Amino acid sequence: MKLHDTGVYLVNGVPQTSAPAGVTEADAKKGTIAYGILKAHNTGDSMQDLRMKFDSMTSHDITYVGIIQTARASGMTEFPLPYVMTNCHNSLCAVGGTINEDDHQFALSAAHKYGGIYVPPNMAVIHSYNREMMSGCGRMILGSDSHTRYGALGTMAVGEGGGELAKQLVGRTYDMSYPGVVAIYLTGKPAPGVGPHDVALALVAATYANGYVKNKVMEFVGPGVANLSADYRNGIDVMTTETTCWSSIWQTDDTTKEYFVQHGRPEAYKELKPADVAYYDGCIELDLSTVECMIALPMHPSYAYPIRELKANAKEILQAAQDRANRQLGGKVEMDLIGKICDDGRIYVDQGVVAGCSGGTYENICAVADIIKGKSCGNGEFKFSVYPDSMPTYLELVKNGAVADIVSAGGIFRECFCGPCFGAGDTPANGEFSIRHTTRNFPNREGSKPGEGQISAVALMDARSIAATAANGGYLTAASELTDVEYTVPDYHFEQGVYDKRVYNGWGHPEPDYALKFGPNIKDWPEQPALTDDLLVKIVSYITDPVTTTDELIPSGETSSFRSNPLRLAEFTLSRKDPAYVPNAKAVKALDEQRKAGELPAEVARVYDDLKKLGYAPDAANTNIGSAIFANKPGDGSAREQAASCQRVLGGAANFACEYATKRYRSNCINWGMLPFLVENPGALDNGDYVYLPGVRKALLEAADELDAVAVKPDGGLVKFTVKLGAMTDAERRILADGCLINYYKNH
Repeated sequence: MKLHDTGVYLVNGVPQTSAPAGVTEADAKKGTIAYGILKAHNTGDSMQDLRMKFDSMTSHDITYVGIIQTARASGMTEFPLPYVMTNCHNSLCAVGGTINEDDHQFALSAAHKYGGIYVPPNMAVIHSYNREMMSGCGRMILGSDSHTRYGALGTMAVGEGGGELAKQLVGRTYDMSYPGVVAIYLTGKPAPGVGPHDVALALVAATYANGYVKNKVMEFVGPGVANLSADYRNGIDVMTTETTCWSSIWQTDDTTKEYFVQHGRPEAYKELKPADVAYYDGCIELDLSTVECMIALPMHPSYAYPIRELKANAKEILQAAQDRANRQLGGKVEMDLIGKICDDGRIYVDQGVVAGCSGGTYENICAVADIIKGKSCGNGEFKFSVYPDSMPTYLELVKNGAVADIVSAGGIFRECFCGPCFGAGDTPANGEFSIRHTTRNFPNREGSKPGEGQISAVALMDARSIAATAANGGYLTAASELTDVEYTVPDYHFEQGVYDKRVYNGWGHPEPDYALKFGPNIKDWPEQPALTDDLLVKIVSYITDPVTTTDELIPSGETSSFRSNPLRLAEFTLSRKDPAYVPNAKAVKALDEQRKAGELPAEVARVYDDLKKLGYAPDAANTNIGSAIFANKPGDGSAREQAASCQRVLGGAANFACEYATKRYRSNCINWGMLPFLVENPGALDNGDYVYLPGVRKALLEAADELDAVAVKPDGGLVKFTVKLGAMTDAERRILADGCLINYYKNH
């Protein structure tokens, strides 16, 4: 794999570093596939400052209640574009009593009232349904899930926080500067046993840490594309999220066309390819034939190695991974990977899972069946589960015998559910090692609780190698090691009647008088204050990890049942990373309540006295008091807006960071009224410091390059420093000034 360190021109399909005679870089930038799609969806006058409207949207049952509640509070009367609401995350109705099913009933009633599309529980995972029914060449889809990626089907899809979806529901636009576009130039053909997750993990390993494609579009081109099936492309594409890119798009061909014909939507196809000359801000050349069977060790998809290399150097590599994981766990509990090395040098794993939008696809599961047919998973500790991505996929796997082959070998075949991907299904026992074809292996994402002394290790692998391991009784095995497997890939026949008989499609037919169904756990958002002239915040959590994931900011899994109850969900904020955060944030919120009641708390009065030494004269009536966190690089991972909204409902007013891991999380902070400050000198801050920001509202609205700040130490020491807010649109500045997106819509 080669990553070019300069821009690249694609000339008649061949990459070169210099421009052809008479061609300017500016003109050649218009030759990418991405440019054409973005231009078609831009409602603004400038291609440098995009103002986009999408063709459709999608959410699952962790996010849609909050989005609809936000849009309702902002004046929405019907859905202005097709809005798909799937129920693939909170499908285990026993978790949280009736809470999850109450949310599902709310969504169905909203689909009736506002004209939406409701996909019942266990019918399909969110991204599979959208691939099958909503994708189309040249379209754009916005989803409130970070893995909203349908680029392999010619659809630019974007995963964002709920606030961005609410904007579309009230007729506003998705605003951003024109992104960079990076070519992923594919050649060659994958070797037998090498699956889409292997290719994806290789790409993530090459791009995540160096930020090569961060907030950019990955555009897949080159002769190697033709050597991949649609399912294979989808499997690579969904994992582009883990590179931190903004979106993805692939050139289309007869394989893409056949996919749409197969799914009864031939009109959704059109050819997409770069112009004869197209300029890319970067280029990754990847010969698919060189990709090996991969494994991404705990606790990130980018910690990827060839399985061959791991097995040859098991003690060295696992020791390094174990040490890194335990540093990240901060001493709360110890992960043991070395203990998985057997006396004979083999590596034993305790569990294998194939699931979700990346793993549960038709061809992946057919390959699993081909590998495990006639074999046995064994009757020891090793467990093996397979989750299909949709009921049409499930039906075809029943018809062609794949389900029978897997079950006959001792595997468990389950429903269409995203649970194993975020900790709500197949949670391993303490100390176990799980290999999974899912999207992420972040800390605790599989459901363990380090704060309670429980930890398990998760590695990502392709379904083929997981099946090979299962067939070998749990001893780590790459699918490429197998020499007796014939991959059959039976023809796929999509049965749309499965959806026609169960999915409610009310698009274009809203029923305004239809009553929304509210369960007792569905609560409105608490009111949020507008930004005052000055601001005083207290640092209540100081996180020095290189990256802080959204799963650490608000855990997934058992918290999911409370996603529709903002205050109850907020009790889990940072619970696995910093259990002191919630009580400390609440204490600061109580100080602001005292201030608003006309009483200046003694602790705040002491801070104000210290500030007077520098000549400041804080006005309590015009100075909100809020909490804040410092983290080096927060927000890697999920698009779930709750990572920001939970901080906000607890009184959070700002974050301080050296950088933000993703645009998604930063957008969520803005939409929830939390100032996303950037600091160049994190040493100026510490946990327990107060930070005073004089004139913050004026500086925000006037787009000042820097803002003055003063850290007031617990001992009365004072440190002056500056902060930045980074590039923002005028609307984003107004949202922050108004206090949150809901306030902004009420005021404008």
